[in-house]
Amino acid sequence: MQPRKKQIKKIALISLSTFLVLVLTLAIHIYMVTRPKVDASTIVMARADFHQNMQAADAEKVTAWLYAQQGVTHVLCNPATRIAVFTFYPVKADANAIIRKMGTELNYNVSRNMPTQEEMQGGCPVKPNSYTARVYGYFKNIFKS
Repeated sequence: MQPRKKQIKKIALISLSTFLVLVLTLAIHIYMVTRPKVDASTIVMARADFHQNMQAADAEKVTAWLYAQQGVTHVLCNPATRIAVFTFYPVKADANAIIRKMGTELNYNVSRNMPTQEEMQGGCPVKPNSYTARVYGYFKNIFKS
């Protein structure tokens, strides 16, 4: 074989090997960051929908009440949309219990908004039929325990 052909083969082999290592690294990274992991540092978001009219005073009352609940870290309440969004530590609090308690103690008709499966799929940055999703699915099956 000529030296030029050997050099081209060597470059192609190194390039392909580097590409495969990078794809494998990406797949492992995606797998690791998408695994559900709940510990003391995990923060989760929940949404409460109010089924009645709200004024600014109601929003302030709900905000203050939510901040007083154990495990709640941040609250946003919009009286125009009748929605409250709050973040909390799931090891310290349960969103369903907080929202039930809020309805009882503050006398509001409120429920927790849970996204449908279609909404969850639509919010995922990795489309289900993309190449990345297929690579992720492949490695997810390999590393299942």
